[in-house]
Amino acid sequence: MGKITDRLNQGKILVSDGAWGTFLHSKGLKPGQCPELWNIEHTEEVFDIAKSYTEAGADMVETNSFGGSSIKLAHYGLSSRASEFNQAAAAISRKAAGNNFVLGSVGPTGKILMMGEVTPEQIYDSFKEQVIALERGGVDAIIVETMTDLEEARLAVKAAKENTTREVICTMTFQKSPDGEFRSMMGVSPTEMVNELVPEGVDIIGANCGNGIEGMIQIVNEIRSCNLSIPILVHANAGMPVFKDGVTHFPETPEQTAGFVMAIIDAGVNIIGGCCGTTPEHIRQISKVVNEL
Repeated sequence: MGKITDRLNQGKILVSDGAWGTFLHSKGLKPGQCPELWNIEHTEEVFDIAKSYTEAGADMVETNSFGGSSIKLAHYGLSSRASEFNQAAAAISRKAAGNNFVLGSVGPTGKILMMGEVTPEQIYDSFKEQVIALERGGVDAIIVETMTDLEEARLAVKAAKENTTREVICTMTFQKSPDGEFRSMMGVSPTEMVNELVPEGVDIIGANCGNGIEGMIQIVNEIRSCNLSIPILVHANAGMPVFKDGVTHFPETPEQTAGFVMAIIDAGVNIIGGCCGTTPEHIRQISKVVNEL
């Protein structure tokens, strides 16, 4: 199958998958329950999510391991099962993906380094255990995602580069500030992300969550303005969340999302997928536009 970057170097635009969290909740995951435990106790449901995206036309699917670091799992008293959960997550998506790529999802630990809640060594070791298990389970790449703190992102990338043979993707989450610029919750700009993480050896960089696909266009433009060659991945939400009757809704329809695909490709994106609120139908519509290129 080769590497993801090999496909991109051939000029391909690739389609990634959509939301996992909202999909799991629609299948019965209750607030406060551990999503990664489903890899063991509800294997078929997790498999169905990955398979749904593959059948919708995604060239790659993620793993149900976003909160799979031992530090994050400690919240549920399950930190000792980190390797088990991550290896299972990878194996499930590997089975569902067939000849497509599998991205091993690594999310934030939930701890703030600058507050001294945890040491850099503890963060690194936690990510190290996670990425080794994901590789053992069969992933093609590690995707460090939804990061807001540059140092935590760097530690996760370092852990993946030093302890696996897989390509490493890193995405951060940005919101538009009052001055019209995009920043992460910890004040990091897309430019700073690129300048700090590309030298760490990240193979693909980008943004996820925090914005609908229209908002991502400016972020891709900024990344391209400071680096012409690094491949860019975007996982956009289905629009900006709307709170109604105590429930969060993501209002963007699959057709509306697909309407921005050409604009974000023109901005310089290489891989397009979805985050919160996106469904297999969103991915199907994105894939349809990409396939018509």
